[in-house]
Amino acid sequence: MINEAKGVLMAEQAPSAAERRRGETDRVKAFTDGVFAIIITILVLEISVPPNLSEQSLAEALREVEPELSAWVISFLITGMYWVWHRDLFNQIRIVNRDVVWLNLLFMLPAALIPFAASVLGEYPDQPIALHVYGAVLIAVSLLRWVLYAYVTRRPQLLYEPLTDRHRRIGGMLAAAPIVVYLLAMALADAAPTVSRGLYFVVPLLYFGLITILRQRPGTRAEAENYG
Repeated sequence: MINEAKGVLMAEQAPSAAERRRGETDRVKAFTDGVFAIIITILVLEISVPPNLSEQSLAEALREVEPELSAWVISFLITGMYWVWHRDLFNQIRIVNRDVVWLNLLFMLPAALIPFAASVLGEYPDQPIALHVYGAVLIAVSLLRWVLYAYVTRRPQLLYEPLTDRHRRIGGMLAAAPIVVYLLAMALADAAPTVSRGLYFVVPLLYFGLITILRQRPGTRAEAENYG
């Protein structure tokens, strides 16, 4: 009886042939994974040291690329944070419609600019305009991330299981929380550029720390399990 019940439940959750034609998630996930892989690859390609250097000049050159390495570390962690979030969201999605496909593309648009923003930040680490450009790109990514999340989670027909209002609120908070830190980093860019860069660096740490705290609390454990 239990196996039969499980079989009925799986049959009800499985997309029909018409739904599969309308929008399986595999191609969207594969495309997005590929874009994130390219973003991370381009980030490291921005770091270079001139060839044929003496030992002393090599040490100087390595010191000169420290800002680029710092921008790479920050951008790698932030890009990884967005990729993990996207994976977790699409693990809950049963089928996609055309709106989801386009919203996902729009989410990838500013995400693809992260290597450019990282290059500017690595080249001009203490310039407020570089910190503002970096923050503006990340805010755009976070805003479109929130829009994609809000659209999907309010349409239970796209999901394996409908989400409760509490679940949606927690997910929306996690999607929007980095924006507050980005705005603070931009506000401090003129007066304290080092602090501003440090705030960008701690965003992924704060994000995953917040999820860990939510997982430890009995009242939010079930909702937080869907986010990594």
